[in-house]
Amino acid sequence: DTHVHLFDLTHKDLIWSWLAPDAEQGRLGNIDGIKSLRYEAENLIAESRFAAVDKFVHIQAAIGSKDPVLETKWLTQMFAQTGLPAAIVGHVDLTLESANKVIDEHLQYANFRGVRDFAVEGALTSGGSNKELNSAVNYLAENNLVLDLDCQWPNMNLAAELARKHPSLKIVIEHIGIPISTSDSYFVDWKMGMQALANEPNIFCKISGVGMLDPKFTESSIRPWIEHCISIFGPERCMIGSNWPLDRLFSSYDAVFNIYREIIAQYSAEEQVAIASATANSFYRI
Repeated sequence: DTHVHLFDLTHKDLIWSWLAPDAEQGRLGNIDGIKSLRYEAENLIAESRFAAVDKFVHIQAAIGSKDPVLETKWLTQMFAQTGLPAAIVGHVDLTLESANKVIDEHLQYANFRGVRDFAVEGALTSGGSNKELNSAVNYLAENNLVLDLDCQWPNMNLAAELARKHPSLKIVIEHIGIPISTSDSYFVDWKMGMQALANEPNIFCKISGVGMLDPKFTESSIRPWIEHCISIFGPERCMIGSNWPLDRLFSSYDAVFNIYREIIAQYSAEEQVAIASATANSFYRI
């Protein structure tokens, strides 16, 4: 599972601003149904235990914290106690001159594998020189670290351009490109954007966050989106994620993974292994 989020709202040095009582609701709408004081390794293990998932990648979630490296430290301590998460994608503001220094601080922790920064898409669309961003992503590549990228279809050509400028940087597009509509016209636009990404061999695709596309999704409703991702990226560049616990708003954990397994059952055994584990193990060095 390449996309989970853990939290402990009692932590004295970390903040999860998106879980605050007065936090503005984004595209997910009302998320009160998943709010709790803590959601840690033992909670995730309990929910996932019937889904035959044994490795997890944590994606930065302590948004609003003064020092993002403390999240990586907290998760490293959790791993020592529970074996989870197997890999950590932390936060670094890649548009600041201090980015390389913060990356070095994350690298003190053995399971640190890369960065997610919501500022990247905005930086790509700003029309600026992106000097700091280019320096930071170069540094990620030099340290064999990856970039988890949130980017919607109108800006995917710009993300593809970033990948071309930095061919040694591995990038994964999160949540199948975060589609926000199931209309036929949107599907056409989304496919064009995703193709631009798939044309770059250093861009991978994370099949995750399907509840954000269609809150009442079924196996048949999300199948065309997932099959298209696999067809253009290939199994060797696709990986599965749950977006847990956020997607608990829409389904149960084992149901999501059962649907994934139903959809990929049409592929060869080797291709199924790639999508379900091998691509992720290689990409995140698990």
